[in-house]
Amino acid sequence: MDDRYAAMAAVLQDYFDGLYHCDTKLLAKVFHPQARYACATDVPAGGDLVHLGMDEYFPIVEKRVSPASRNEQRRDQIVSIEFAGPVTALARVHCAIGPKYFTDLLTFILVDGRWQIISKVFHYDLME
Repeated sequence: MDDRYAAMAAVLQDYFDGLYHCDTKLLAKVFHPQARYACATDVPAGGDLVHLGMDEYFPIVEKRVSPASRNEQRRDQIVSIEFAGPVTALARVHCAIGPKYFTDLLTFILVDGRWQIISKVFHYDLME
């Protein structure tokens, strides 16, 4: 396995663990402090575009009841990792929280010797 791929897979495992346990300390290691979080899933139905910075996103995560505390089945999956040069990458991943099944497009940059998410754009579908 390519060293860059292994490094990205390790960061993505922290990402999945952070979401599953609602652990914003772990997520803060994964996200760049200036990262953006966006979702347009509800816009066609009259909802608003969700567009947040980490200072707005992390308090939302902290208020959630964690999937781990509900013993939810994990559905974490790395679909693809694509490198766009030595310091930029895109990961497409899937995960589930409650009734929502997410497809996340995570843009990474290599800063200070570590891969960090600089943007998270996602869509979700409701599971039955």
